Amino acid sequence: MPELAPWRANLLRAGYLLLIVGLGLTVWPSIINPAKTWAPDRGVIVAMLGALSLLALVGLRHPVRMLPLLFWEVTWKALWLLRVALPLWSAGRLNPAAAETAMECLMAVLVALVIPWDHALRAYILAPAERWRR
Repeated sequence: MPELAPWRANLLRAGYLLLIVGLGLTVWPSIINPAKTWAPDRGVIVAMLGALSLLALVGLRHPVRMLPLLFWEVTWKALWLLRVALPLWSAGRLNPAAAETAMECLMAVLVALVIPWDHALRAYILAPAERWRR
């Protein structure tokens, strides 16, 4: 994979730091609280977001190698906004909880801005595929 300029790698690190801080303030207090319980579906969401923040720590050290983590973050939020929030908003049924989630998901715009899309295109889309067999 070609190297990025140091300023672009550091910009990526800022994206990982945004995930770490944001999820650290919102998700981790409930994860470390032994008295906190969740319905199974909410527990899945909390566990996935906690894992995302832990993997973002690796992104501070290896910003380019962890790019797929940022792709995941931008993609799931874009899908949620398009498939859940937009129809609710269009129908005039966006309740306060969904509006809050939509605002949190719109933070993905900041993450999308730090991704070096030209590098991502060359390294993940245009690069030759890895062999399936030896």
